[in-house]
Amino acid sequence: MQLNMLKCKLHRARVTHAELDYDGSCAIDGKLLDLAGILEFEQIDIYNITNGERFTTYAIRADEGSGVISVNGAAAHKARVGDRVIIAAFATMDEASARGYKPRLVYCTDENRVARTANTIPVQKAA
Repeated sequence: MQLNMLKCKLHRARVTHAELDYDGSCAIDGKLLDLAGILEFEQIDIYNITNGERFTTYAIRADEGSGVISVNGAAAHKARVGDRVIIAAFATMDEASARGYKPRLVYCTDENRVARTANTIPVQKAA
């Protein structure tokens, strides 16, 4: 059995550009790409915290240290400058590998700098 597991995510990144007339994709600060382990041209899912939109595209590299998160092409209709997004990538693995796997989680500041990193999410407690 093969399972699709969260490989990594950029949590609460802020959209800095929405370029409708670009070829497509999502440009992401190169430092954030590398830290999360997202490869250029890798499929990513974007979850817009601000407006609830969810869509799939692919990552391209923006200048390292720029803080750029640019949603491009048709996807620019789904995000606006200032929106908060979660950018996630997934990997397929067998069940044995999945049981011990830990994703790369990168939590972003308002300026798309690294606030902290982790490889686990705390257990959600009942209210």
